[in-house]
Amino acid sequence: MSYLRSKFRHPALPKNDLGYTVDYYEGSLSTLCAGCGHDSISAAVAEACFQMNIEPHKVAKLSGIGCSSKTPAYFLSNSHGFNSVHGRMPSVATGANLANKDLIYLGVSGDGDTASIGMGQFVHVVRRNLNMVYIVMNNGCYGLTKGQDSATADHGSKNKTGHINLFESIDLSSLAIELGATFVGQSFSGDKEQLIPLIKAAMSHQGFAFLNVISPCVTFNNNVGSTKSYDYVREHQETTATFDFVPLAREIKTTYEEGSTQNLTMHDGSVIQLHKLAKDWNPLDRISAMNAVGNAKVNGEILTGLLYMNPDTQDLHEILDTSETPLNSLTEKDLCPGSEILKGINDSFR
Repeated sequence: MSYLRSKFRHPALPKNDLGYTVDYYEGSLSTLCAGCGHDSISAAVAEACFQMNIEPHKVAKLSGIGCSSKTPAYFLSNSHGFNSVHGRMPSVATGANLANKDLIYLGVSGDGDTASIGMGQFVHVVRRNLNMVYIVMNNGCYGLTKGQDSATADHGSKNKTGHINLFESIDLSSLAIELGATFVGQSFSGDKEQLIPLIKAAMSHQGFAFLNVISPCVTFNNNVGSTKSYDYVREHQETTATFDFVPLAREIKTTYEEGSTQNLTMHDGSVIQLHKLAKDWNPLDRISAMNAVGNAKVNGEILTGLLYMNPDTQDLHEILDTSETPLNSLTEKDLCPGSEILKGINDSFR
């Protein structure tokens, strides 16, 4: 069976500042189940890159194994891509980033790929503050192997077979904040108005940006009793804030009352405009963010939006003080300056 995407597009499609229409940011036709939330996330990534005027060839897409890890084929077909071993995407992303820091790194993973076999990899890529966007398409089950509960399935939730999950779940957003991630957001695949600005903000962040996106599995985990179903998420979603991503060149001046809006300046000068709904929650305060996520869990709510951000941070290249020139661009002369210089270095240690 062949899968062909129609090449017809409306001739009046709007173009971004680079002269591209949004279809230039699409990929192959998806082979995922019809209605899969993962496809909505792929569409959100494509739309975010379109709106940000990103040239696809400056993006590197990386993934592991799983339904979610197939999705890089479905967006940004003109970008670089690497589908790695199960749970090992962070290592590949780290190596690629160290070799060429001029690319935008976008990692796509799933709850199994991250919270189970890839947990050790995830922990270390967070603490190293690798400059990348890490998206988890979280459906709480193993879709490729017929819907068994994953490590993010909530305690007491019921899967399609009627089995009740007996184990506590791993909350990836809380874990990311605890480990020191410098940007943590959470969203729902069915809420593109929130998801697209979050992706844009994450891609502008200098450091490790983590997005946990609840993405219901329409085949194996969209039943009554599942806490990752479309109906459950819509009924229990609690938004932290109403916000938009605002490029500096088109800054929007607000008329909100004092104290109701907080502008967060990103490293590249762009701004996240945040309208706070809860007075006891501060996205710049790590402890406040952790408490907000914990309280939501106790109340049976799914907290979405920007949970935490640290705008004053050093990424891995700054920590290691690497060369301004990407390592893959260094010449033999740069790497081998000659015997006299080597002799001087050796003499300095005597």
